[in-house]
Amino acid sequence: MSKQSLQPVVSAFTSVLLQWYEEHGRSLPWRGTTDPYPIWLSEVILQQTRIQQGWNYWEGFMHRWPTVEQLADATEDEVLRLWQGLGYYSRARHLHTAARQIVELGGFPTDYASIRKLKGVGDYTAAAIASFAFGEPVAVVDGNVYRVLSRVFGIDTPINTTEGKKIFTALANQLLAYDKPAAYNQAMMDFGAIQCTPKSPRCQTCPMLEMCDAYHSRRVDILPVKLRKMSVKTRYFSYVLLRSDGKIAIRRRSAGDIWQGLWEPFLLETQEKAGVEFVLEHCSGWGTLSLLKEGVKHVLTHRVILADFYLLEASSQPPLPDGYIWVDESSFDDYAKPRLIEMLMEEL
Repeated sequence: MSKQSLQPVVSAFTSVLLQWYEEHGRSLPWRGTTDPYPIWLSEVILQQTRIQQGWNYWEGFMHRWPTVEQLADATEDEVLRLWQGLGYYSRARHLHTAARQIVELGGFPTDYASIRKLKGVGDYTAAAIASFAFGEPVAVVDGNVYRVLSRVFGIDTPINTTEGKKIFTALANQLLAYDKPAAYNQAMMDFGAIQCTPKSPRCQTCPMLEMCDAYHSRRVDILPVKLRKMSVKTRYFSYVLLRSDGKIAIRRRSAGDIWQGLWEPFLLETQEKAGVEFVLEHCSGWGTLSLLKEGVKHVLTHRVILADFYLLEASSQPPLPDGYIWVDESSFDDYAKPRLIEMLMEEL
């Protein structure tokens, strides 16, 4: 879209958006408050998570820890356990660290720049909290915003480049309703989630139809533009549930890899698919080995895990590699673990 034709769209966009929001905006529990704690909690949980799934987790956290002070007093294991199943566990660890930062500060920071300094809080989350809780006029920019603005204004600059981020952030703030920043930001989120969806957007009922560059240039399906992601790596895991006298061997995963801080049974990782013979070599003399399930595929953002599950029944406890401990099998449910390990336990 040319600069000459851009200004009329800028002038009309915000008023049309806010009018749409009055009629179609979603009713969500964290929108009925200006308390920054539940707002922040919802924003962290809903990163990479659908609202239908995140809603239950938000309610669980609010019930367990109604205040940021109570969340700060929790242990990391308790937080990870309640987070279990949401994935991207660094969010939970950052949430816990930030809660302790807030308590040390004497209360929740009240402006964008200060909120941005909290652990795990990026530009989008800081803008959301600052506008929703404190009325600060700063625009949110997330996937919904990129999609809506790129289509309406016909912007084909890749959204995952430095130039693209600058362009979309500047435009979002230019469009912002400075007297209604919370309503504007919520409207942008809902419009992208309900009307201008990634696939099969509701163009024929869209109030932006007349001004939408992508619709008129038949580029709805190709905007926004995003550069290719990094390659996905495949990893091969052989999990052995080592069981002896009512106890199982587990370890906590270390920093610098997936699932940091979560617990798992005995693991053998290989460069290619291993087999029973390989597992027996590493568990020689420990007991009776049986294959529970083979070739379980577990997809992460930049990893694909192909896992085999084994059960090894030992008459006595063999010496464990460094980092592993024996725990009562009945208590393993109390430990935060990856979804893949939950699948292993379900096989039992």
